This record gives sequence, C-alpha cells and structure tokens, in this order.
Amino acid sequence: MPQVQGSKDCGNSPKNKFAQDVAVALECGEAETSAFSEDVIWENTSTEPISGKSAVLEHLKNRPTPSSVSVQHAISHGKIGAASGEVTFANGHTRRFCHVFDFTNTKANCVAVVRSYS
Repeated sequence: MPQVQGSKDCGNSPKNKFAQDVAVALECGEAETSAFSEDVIWENTSTEPISGKSAVLEHLKNRPTPSSVSVQHAISHGKIGAASGEVTFANGHTRRFCHVFDFTNTKANCVAVVRSYS
C-alpha cells in the first residue's frame, strides 16, 4: 500500500474524510465496493465514461500503484465533494489529480458520479 498523507480538511468531518478516502482509492486502484452506487459513472479526461460499479472496480484493478499519495484538500457540501492532491510513482514521476464527486445523498457516504482531472 502506498504511503498516504491526508488532508488537514478532514479533522472533524466524516464527509470530507470519505471524499479523501475515495480519492485515495481511485488513485491507488483499490476501493470499498460500498463506496459506489450500483449505477455509478466515472468520467475522466483519458477514456470514455465508465458506467456501473463492477466496471469501475474492474478499471481500478488496472491502475498503476503509486508509491505515495498526498491529498491537499478534501471538501464536501451537501451532495457534492472533491479531493485534490498529487501522486508519486516509484520511477519518480508525479501527477496531480482532482476528483469531484456527486454523492447519492447528503450523508455523502456513497458516490453516484466521479469526474476526474489530472
């Protein structure tokens, strides 16, 4: 598992922490199945949208594992959240990321849509 440096935005906010955890999972290629709705859609800049929980989880298996993830901000408000930061790979290459989430409800405990930017 990569070294993870979390955001200071998560201190007293379980919703911010959930946004951070999902972002880290997307970057590391491992996610809890309960984090996504059955009909989740993952939009990103490099592929066509990925539809459905099983397709998203399968796509995650093919992501390269970074050596470290640093989350700079993780925020949420109502049914919307976002997390941004940087991943570093074993070869020293770094990549910035931002994931914007639409949650299924205001509890912000299940993702309906992810829009990823890197």
